[in-house]
Amino acid sequence: MDGIAPKPPILLPVGGICTYIIFIFLVASKQDPREPPNAPSGIPIIGHVIGLMRSKFNYYVQLSHQSIAPIFTMAMPGQKMYIVTTPDLIQDIQKRPKTLAFPPIEAKFATTVCGASAEAHNILLKNVNGDEGDWGLSMDSYSAMRAALLPGPGLDEMNRLMIQNVAASLDSLIPTGKKSTTMKLSAWLRRTVTAATTNSVYGPQNPFKDPEIEDCFWQFEHDLMSILVGILPSVMARKGLAARAKVAAAFEAYFKNKGHEQSSMLMKNRYEASAKNGVSVVDIARYEVGGAIALLVNTAPAVFWMVLLLFAEPELLQDIRKEVEAIMETTTDQDGKTIRSLDITNVKTNCPLLTSAFQESLRYRTMGTSVRQVMEDTVLDGKWLLKKDAMVQMPSRVIHTDASIWGEDVNTFNARRFMKDTISKTPNGKRPNPTAFRAFGGGTTLCPGRHFATNEILAVVSMFVVRFDMKSVSGSWALPKTDHTNVAAVVMEPDTDIEVEVSPRKGFEEGRWAFGLRDSKMIFAVVHEDQEV
Repeated sequence: MDGIAPKPPILLPVGGICTYIIFIFLVASKQDPREPPNAPSGIPIIGHVIGLMRSKFNYYVQLSHQSIAPIFTMAMPGQKMYIVTTPDLIQDIQKRPKTLAFPPIEAKFATTVCGASAEAHNILLKNVNGDEGDWGLSMDSYSAMRAALLPGPGLDEMNRLMIQNVAASLDSLIPTGKKSTTMKLSAWLRRTVTAATTNSVYGPQNPFKDPEIEDCFWQFEHDLMSILVGILPSVMARKGLAARAKVAAAFEAYFKNKGHEQSSMLMKNRYEASAKNGVSVVDIARYEVGGAIALLVNTAPAVFWMVLLLFAEPELLQDIRKEVEAIMETTTDQDGKTIRSLDITNVKTNCPLLTSAFQESLRYRTMGTSVRQVMEDTVLDGKWLLKKDAMVQMPSRVIHTDASIWGEDVNTFNARRFMKDTISKTPNGKRPNPTAFRAFGGGTTLCPGRHFATNEILAVVSMFVVRFDMKSVSGSWALPKTDHTNVAAVVMEPDTDIEVEVSPRKGFEEGRWAFGLRDSKMIFAVVHEDQEV
């Protein structure tokens, strides 16, 4: 028609895409009056997306401060999410593992994260939620991990090897002939924890013994968000995908060379569960790249924050050293040389300040979110309707920063917070609800590796603080920012490292050190579920 300029062709598909996005949003945001109230959003359709991109894990905290309800709705493009903010409601959710389920979510992302084949993905989807009984790859894998990581012979062997590796790393920390060494604290701890963990799990043929494979794994972890988002991954996550392929190839060679037959009970069980369900060696290797994320991503930063927080408070550090030294045995060998021995079992049972500081550092620095899929319309607490196919999120950061639970000092590190004789600063004067500690999740998805992780963190920290002095090269102990924490992490990751100078403690320069862990059955009940056992 005259006087009307033709639209550029590119606007037609763009307009169609916009219409589709709006349609999907409207479908996802359709609200039943019985559903939890909508969270406020300044920008329609994409407001929450922008909020999450800007504030990441703190966005849930910001929204929780604007809602008086214990659960609220976040309408995202194509997906409705319910955000739960109270321990009591979380406990209700955890009692419904079939209707509010995690395995379907894990299966949904496994192929994307691990790069597994469509055939392996279909195997994983069979009876994924255990609705037809305890069979199938998903159910068998959970059982395999729990059996190997419960206190007992399998965990004892992993602990023994882990402590040997940590001790060796500490023995070689100060170069021969030197009085001190300067290092990047986070980088050193990551190398130490990676070696100790992978050697204890994968055995003599551990693929991570190759420095290139270790570096490739961390490159993959760095690009994980871009891989998950899936927008032009061959461009946006090119390095991460190439790194993942190299780690998977190393695991494939490991399995073909029967390396798992000389490994931990955990690795043997996990391999057998996959092989039993018809997963190929190639895909077992790909899935193991994802398994390594759970093994490695959170322990090193957890140790980093605890060490940093202890050394930032000299009086606290002195008190913790006194605790550890009180259970340390000092003897001499036949040549008259001093031997200092420390059993990590005694650390767990006789060092209440250290174990309290451990829990508090996790409360203070964790940001993980437990996720569930609504399998059928469900009513919580007799009034909150959760619609089928929506997602439920339980952000630990919201619970861990709630002053009504933890007290007026909730935003500060209080190493004595979890000690039995500590006076509570909560509004009602009562001790915090034990179910509010969410560092290891809870319910049927309670982290099966929590006992090993606890042993490893306490071992590294106690062994390090009793042997070494450390000072910041910059002269201060300012906490690094955590804006770039990876999507797979539960513990915040430092954006920048801290350069430190480490030297043997005065009076502890000479002699030999011996570390061990007598009995894994002597657990430190770090979560409410273990206290009930």
